[in-house]
Amino acid sequence: MNHLFTKKDIWSLVWPLMIEQLLAITLGIADIIMVATLGESAVSGVSLVDSIFIFINQLFAALATGGSVVCSQYIGKGSPELASKTAKQLLITVFVSAAVVAAIGFFSMNGLLGALFGNIEPDVMQNASTYFFWMLVGLPSVAVYNACAALFRAQRNSRISMFTGFVINVLNIGGNAIMLYGLHSGVEGVAIPTFIARTTAAVILLVLLYEPRRNQIFSIKGIIRTKPDVYLIKKILQIGVPNGLENSMFQLGKILVITLVATFGTGAIAANAASNTISAFEVLPASSIGLAMLTVIGQCMGAKRPDEAVYYTKRMMAAAYISMAALNVPLLLSARWLIGLYGMSPETTELGWQMLMCHGLTGIVFWPASFTLPNALRAANDARYTMIVSLISMWTVRVGLSYVYANTFGLGAFGVWVAMSTDWVFRGLFFVIRFKSGKWKNRQLV
Repeated sequence: MNHLFTKKDIWSLVWPLMIEQLLAITLGIADIIMVATLGESAVSGVSLVDSIFIFINQLFAALATGGSVVCSQYIGKGSPELASKTAKQLLITVFVSAAVVAAIGFFSMNGLLGALFGNIEPDVMQNASTYFFWMLVGLPSVAVYNACAALFRAQRNSRISMFTGFVINVLNIGGNAIMLYGLHSGVEGVAIPTFIARTTAAVILLVLLYEPRRNQIFSIKGIIRTKPDVYLIKKILQIGVPNGLENSMFQLGKILVITLVATFGTGAIAANAASNTISAFEVLPASSIGLAMLTVIGQCMGAKRPDEAVYYTKRMMAAAYISMAALNVPLLLSARWLIGLYGMSPETTELGWQMLMCHGLTGIVFWPASFTLPNALRAANDARYTMIVSLISMWTVRVGLSYVYANTFGLGAFGVWVAMSTDWVFRGLFFVIRFKSGKWKNRQLV
């Protein structure tokens, strides 16, 4: 039997994802470095709001994942018409949902920030409020962009979102430079270019999805006249809701952990923010392979080839481990220099270096099993299992042990990163057991 994917097919799917994520990480670093010129209070305010928006964005990323899995399975099944209908339902759902969340955010902004970060310094709160407002303005654009990118990946086309990633970086970094250095803006000088860049990228992807092109399996032509389809929306939510609960509760736990970090002062917040940005480089290859798994395993399951799904999962997991080791060794060797680029105080820089070393050393061994492998299970409609394991691990291991390590053991903000590594061990073990059991192969979606 011929395989659905050749090595070239998978590589053609993975390498643009790596570049796309590299661009996103580079943008994050550029944002933090640029806003750092406004002082540690600006860095802290932006990083605290980012933690909230990562939480919100994960909800829409989960819906995008649900839509892409359903589309991938319909493509594997040989039903491009149903894939096209699913794509339209996904885009309408994420746009309306994002608009509603943004409206709620505008009315509850002050109360929410006060409840979460009420004990922070006044200048940090002011910067957080300004940044929060502009992030809400751009939320629908971000949600639509992520959904469009996921739909292109479902068609084995990850190059489109890679190219739009270049557009985002140019508009965003260029806009930051103009507003911060030319117009001498505050944190809005980082937020407004982000809104402009994301909105431009979302429009580009919508236009490309609308008109069928070569190698494009489906389009969203006629989306304006599309009415809600309960059957297809339920299919999307079958993956999206468990994944959304998993992601949102995961990010909520991270927000609570960040409130713990905030109790150790502005320096700890800044070190945590800088380390989080750089640590994203350390998981870039395994994360990209995980995104590709949604397409590969989804199409295998749609084509009723579960054994082939096992074959591809094993090969892609091997690639994830090899690439993680190859990337992390040089990153760890240069970690002190990298964290020094942020221009923070010596004490804050030292704390950031410790956080990076903890993340990189444990990530090589445990991260792929914790975050790459479960995407294979989600693509096979086993999202409920990944949700249960992730929620238990997040709240009992990561959140619980963060307080134990930070306060009882006296590790301070560094204890949060030790607890995170412990969490990876726990969840990775359960995902490996689930994969080996084969129970995920019998959960039909389409």
